Amino acid sequence: MIIKEKAFAKINLSIDIVARMENGYHSMRMVMQSVALHDELTVTCTPGEGIGVTTDLKYLPGDERNIAARAASVFFSHTGITGWRTDIDIKKSIPVCAGLGGGSTDGAAVLRALNALFEAKLGRETLEQLAAKIGSDVPFCVAGGTALAEGRGEKLTDLPPLPDCRIVICKPAFAISTPELFSRIVCDKIHLRPDTDGLVEALNKRSLAGVARRMYNVFEDVLPKGTGPIGEIKDALGDHGALGAAMTGTGSAVFGLFQDDKSAGDAFEALKAQYSECYLTEISSRISI
Repeated sequence: MIIKEKAFAKINLSIDIVARMENGYHSMRMVMQSVALHDELTVTCTPGEGIGVTTDLKYLPGDERNIAARAASVFFSHTGITGWRTDIDIKKSIPVCAGLGGGSTDGAAVLRALNALFEAKLGRETLEQLAAKIGSDVPFCVAGGTALAEGRGEKLTDLPPLPDCRIVICKPAFAISTPELFSRIVCDKIHLRPDTDGLVEALNKRSLAGVARRMYNVFEDVLPKGTGPIGEIKDALGDHGALGAAMTGTGSAVFGLFQDDKSAGDAFEALKAQYSECYLTEISSRISI
């Protein structure tokens, strides 16, 4: 049995950190949006045992260190399905260590693929509950679209889609340690926070400019030394007409929202001349499950 599935990247229109929970994790409040940039997965199941992952990036692990493999394990454990060797091949287009949810969306795609392949008929809510066992961004990536994510990311409220626009994404040639950024956050000392409620209201009003004006990521205030290109990319996006720009996730990718094709194309070409990992994309709709 074989099935193909697309795994769509995500951007964070806003990220706020509300509190540090007793279990050591942080309580988040963020508006998330899936975009058309995607990985392509091929999931093959044959009689046998074991789970393996192959990718076109040789440095990515092929065992349960890979979220895709963990997702398959969680699915089979929940459903009780046994006796199938599962091989997952991933063609990567989403840059790694970028804050675009590349690993998380691959895991979510595996859950969707196996649910369809074995006709398990698990609903969206169940898949999101399984996804929460795998990683913080995985629940959103199950259906994607536009959502307010709270808690660790598992509490999701569907929102109206981001109005039609073009999105330029640019990743500088370095990664940022997610644990390091979280360690730099002191919740009661965060002085500048996104207007999350205003952003949600702008989505309800279908105001792209209103969304763009309110985009903000609290992690940008605690970036370590050597991350200057993040600000430079934001400035370049603004100089080329972006309505707003922000770092996504814990970085290091930055995105900008554009009203028209020409401005977005000009920004993409200008940044592509300096940075190898640049993408011109658009929003992706919520997946029906």
